Amino acid sequence: MEKFRLNADQLTCKIPIEDLRFETTEDLTPLYEMIGQERAAKAMEFGLNIQQRGYNIYVAGGWGTGRNTYVRYITSKKVLETPAPNDWIYVNNFKDPRQPIAIALKNGEGRKVKKSMARTIEFIQNEIAEAFISKEYENTKAILRQEYSQKNAVIIEELNEIGKKYNFAFTQTERGLVSIPLKNNKPMSEDEYRHITEEEYEQLSTNSNKLTLETVDLFNKLRSEEELYLNKLDDLDAKMGRKIVAFHIGNLIKRFGKNEKLKEYFESVIEDIVENLEEFKEEEPPAEGNPLAMLQQQRPKEDFFIRYDINLFVDNGDKDSAPVEFEINPTFVNLIGNIEYRNEYGAWKTDFTQIKPGALHLANGGYLIIQTRDLLTAPYAWQALKRALINKEVSIENIGKQSGVNATQTLKPQAIPLDVKVIIVGDFYTYNILFNYDEEFRKLFKVLVDFDDEVERNRESVLKMARFIASYAEKDNIKYFDKFAVAEIVNYATRMASNKDKLSAHLNVIVDIIYEADTWANIYGSKVVGKEHVQKALEEQKNRTNRFQRRLLENFEDGTYLIDVDGEKVGEINGLAVLGTGIQSFGKPSKITVSTYRGKAGLINIEREANQSGPSHDKGVMILNGFMGHTYAQDKPLTLSASIVFEQSYSGVDGDSASSTELYAILSSLSGLPIDQSFAVTGSVNQRGEIQPIGGVNEKIEGFYAVCKLKGLTGRQGVIIPHQNVKNLMLCQEVVQAVEDGKFNIYAISHINQGLELLMNKKAGERQKNGKFPRGTIHYLVDKKLEELAAPIMKRATDGRKAEMPEKVEAVEETKE
Repeated sequence: MEKFRLNADQLTCKIPIEDLRFETTEDLTPLYEMIGQERAAKAMEFGLNIQQRGYNIYVAGGWGTGRNTYVRYITSKKVLETPAPNDWIYVNNFKDPRQPIAIALKNGEGRKVKKSMARTIEFIQNEIAEAFISKEYENTKAILRQEYSQKNAVIIEELNEIGKKYNFAFTQTERGLVSIPLKNNKPMSEDEYRHITEEEYEQLSTNSNKLTLETVDLFNKLRSEEELYLNKLDDLDAKMGRKIVAFHIGNLIKRFGKNEKLKEYFESVIEDIVENLEEFKEEEPPAEGNPLAMLQQQRPKEDFFIRYDINLFVDNGDKDSAPVEFEINPTFVNLIGNIEYRNEYGAWKTDFTQIKPGALHLANGGYLIIQTRDLLTAPYAWQALKRALINKEVSIENIGKQSGVNATQTLKPQAIPLDVKVIIVGDFYTYNILFNYDEEFRKLFKVLVDFDDEVERNRESVLKMARFIASYAEKDNIKYFDKFAVAEIVNYATRMASNKDKLSAHLNVIVDIIYEADTWANIYGSKVVGKEHVQKALEEQKNRTNRFQRRLLENFEDGTYLIDVDGEKVGEINGLAVLGTGIQSFGKPSKITVSTYRGKAGLINIEREANQSGPSHDKGVMILNGFMGHTYAQDKPLTLSASIVFEQSYSGVDGDSASSTELYAILSSLSGLPIDQSFAVTGSVNQRGEIQPIGGVNEKIEGFYAVCKLKGLTGRQGVIIPHQNVKNLMLCQEVVQAVEDGKFNIYAISHINQGLELLMNKKAGERQKNGKFPRGTIHYLVDKKLEELAAPIMKRATDGRKAEMPEKVEAVEETKE
């Protein structure tokens, strides 16, 4: 028994204080990088450096491993090597306003262009308005009007000469040039016209038709003169307007004309202003009595001038390096941008100034960081991101198009070229799903940065942990930790990793302990955080979440849960399981009982029959069948039925960590040898009887110790664990002290025979050359019992062979005859 017992030094891995060559974390340089994770760091460095298409990055890892913090840190350093990207503006497309034009500008030029354009349009607006009320303009216009009037008068005089022949005269009215019949060489009044005779009316009609035919050419000439006059007025307006516009816009072209696309836009502005000079003239007051005057005034003149605005779509003027965008809500709209609408008198309207950028636009030329879960749960966002990366451009469109809804789409902005490194942060499970089922994902995210849940525990990582703690004193203004407190946190990180050679990479849990220990130091009025404050933080954290564990211990104490921690019983053994509430996990001892009897059903897993057994537990029970057959059924059939049950278990059982425990109980029931109830057992077993490691070994040991403490420690009680789990032992100080004082024991074994001898205080026995086990050993008694159970079947088989022999003899004799 002694050779399997572990000493106190093997139950934990305390850091030697002399290895910490500082007094407090004030002596250390703060660390803002990762602890360990060299493999992930290399992958990230490679992913950020490679520029080829498709080498976007997927960062995989568990919660709290520092993925997001590291991604922010490394990208913020990397962008310092890259200059700030271009500004982007959207301008009106005068030929097709539905398709606004995107123009790239040098970093910082966007604001200048927008401001200069607004000022220029204001100057043009004022100068044109002044120009069209100037004396020079009015004089020129008067000359043209006089020329037109003179020519018009000559033509009208010719018309009147012809009209006299048909008793008609032409006169100018508000409605234009009209013909009036004459009576006695004077214009006929309305009263006279109403009292003419039918013969006179027919004569007037005949003369009117003749007059019309004879004056067609003159009227055409009159219209030509009017059209010529209006064209001259338009030319006058255009000449004056173009002179003003060309001067001011020309200054913009001189200043920004190196950008060919912007130059083309400015030239199109000149032509559009010249075509719409009327909008620049001062408005004349509406005519009195016009019922439409109010409606005409409803459209503000400013609405027209929006067409000359500059939509500063992406402004990188304040940036000295490439952008890093962390999109916390990567919806379809937030990723690719949006076209907003405004309500005008009950109608929804939009224009190119309402185009808003998305995260892809803002991160263009730099890095975009997104959480996988947020991205995949946002409708259409994942498809939109892939489409943008595949096409290397971002097209802003209505989300209604994605859903098939016939949504109104009034604008189709020109797509903007995309040059961005996308980093999505998620877990490894999601990465596997995407990699296996999404072909485009494999093409677009070729770099995997895989964060481990634990890192190597060595001097370097321990020092980094201390520097990590020091960083929080600097950035969050908390107290410094002394080296004893640091050692306690390192031990806790090792406990979380469940490996003496590892540290947990779940740094968010460590940060919680840092904050809470600092709070307890403040409560106690300490200048630095000490070991006792870290222990207090851990203790109180446990107390806040251990309601279920306390209730469980109360049930053991008052006998609600049946368990024996002393004495001996046949076919009964103490198993160990781990329960978890999501916040805390703890060990729970369970009584396992076995009943064996003659039959062919094999091993009956009652948990499985009651649908309370998981697949791993079912597999463990099936392995026991394999062990029984391999060990005992080489010379006889295994005619055994055995029912196995976790007593008072109502919430289901999974995992194979109790398979060795169940096997001990089966062998006890078959051999009739009692099991020492002072022990609890955990460990998986294979078909050859070799003990295999399990998880949650610390919680299981501490759980059984707590029950034994309630029932009374005898010094015989202990836990049997797989020898491979010794490296996982990081037990609490109370259990370590109990082992050191001889009040509790922990044994590590490698084979089922070693456990049998510990539990039953008898030799297990090895099969001899004759195929039998040594008399009096455990395996001998089990084998003997199985022979007894198989005896009736063996006898029937023997009798059956004897009955067949005479028949064979008679058959031979008949053949001879």
